[in-house]
Amino acid sequence: MTANSFTASARGETAAALGAADAGRVLIVGGGIGGLATAIALDRMGIASRVVERKPEFSEAGAGIQIGPNGMRVLAELGVDRVLEPLAGKPDHLRIHDGGSARELARVPLGATIAARHGAPYRTAHRADLQRALLTVARASPRVSIGTGFEVAAVEQTDHDASIVASDGRREHGSAVIAADGVWSAVRAHAFGAAPLGFSFRSAARALIPADRVPAIFGADHVGIWLAPKTHVVHYPVQAGVSIAVVVVTEDDWRSTEWSAPADAALIAQRTARLAREVRDFLALAPEWRRWSLFDVPPLPTWTWGRVALLGDAAHPVMPFLAQGGVLALEDAIVIAQCLARGWQHPAEAFADYERQRRLRAIAVQDGSRDNGRIYHLSGVMAAARNLVLRTSTPDKLLARYDWLYGWRPQPLPAAEAAERGALDAGRDSAG
Repeated sequence: MTANSFTASARGETAAALGAADAGRVLIVGGGIGGLATAIALDRMGIASRVVERKPEFSEAGAGIQIGPNGMRVLAELGVDRVLEPLAGKPDHLRIHDGGSARELARVPLGATIAARHGAPYRTAHRADLQRALLTVARASPRVSIGTGFEVAAVEQTDHDASIVASDGRREHGSAVIAADGVWSAVRAHAFGAAPLGFSFRSAARALIPADRVPAIFGADHVGIWLAPKTHVVHYPVQAGVSIAVVVVTEDDWRSTEWSAPADAALIAQRTARLAREVRDFLALAPEWRRWSLFDVPPLPTWTWGRVALLGDAAHPVMPFLAQGGVLALEDAIVIAQCLARGWQHPAEAFADYERQRRLRAIAVQDGSRDNGRIYHLSGVMAAARNLVLRTSTPDKLLARYDWLYGWRPQPLPAAEAAERGALDAGRDSAG
């Protein structure tokens, strides 16, 4: 694949030549959280889409995801929350500990408190469960089609349409392209000429531990964060509370583009040797570890190129220290669908409107995530000051710090039935 393969097409094909079925749909590159959510949101707005996934089958590695009220609102609009709910973890509170002494620094209410505060709950989930829930709803949506084993090698566009071309020569046509192909987005790298991601000198390792094997301090009723110099540990319930997802983040120079590289338990033990005995014993319960490197990137100059737009991590990769990467993709999905519905005749303008609405928020979340990562890993006097602030802050004050994040609200989508009627009306208008 070369950069010049991602250029505007000079084929001169028109929407009419492609046929109404192809010309009237959006092509979505990537079948992850952002891509599937976008397809469902477009369906609710009466717009057809074709989702193409690079992998031959859908599978999410064994990672967890935290979904704050801002993300759960989007899932509710999409009708996905009902499918996910039986599979989700339902933490009642967040506990923050000093990782070296095991001293509890703060306890922040989640559960009913955050649901009442923001009108939506805080949930945790295995990514595979979230993807299955999205797939269930997407496959039941009449205007969504899904294909796998499609590795995009080129994106082309004219004044009238857009196309994606697979590495094996297959081609899909549509009115616009949304690239939701993740942090290593091929579309971003080649079509947008973006600089390579910068290594953050941090890596993360993840595991799943049976909940019935862990002591209560690591139990399924809460999210836990353990802070230490150059290291922190996060854990939370997944799979309806049957398992505890745990992530260990350390500062090091191991770098890889793999998302699920095997990690040696002895290495994890070495990197966490200065943590309290309780934490080390908990981590030793993990049956296996998977590891990935953390990369960062400054804001891109633009997320849009004519009839092509980036979404989620393809547009704004986020460090994981606010637990918002997947949630930002959900927010993007509902906004981009609404922008396209308002400006369907002019996708480039609709995409520009989407970027205007989303850009400052994405940058704020990126900045906040970096700040949290720095605060988590403080040492010495600065760590002591951080701990003092946590110990002396009221739960309400700690919750209020994140009102800007969790308080985001999308514009409501039409109900599925209303979307059906809108599509029928649009079809009658175009036929008349």
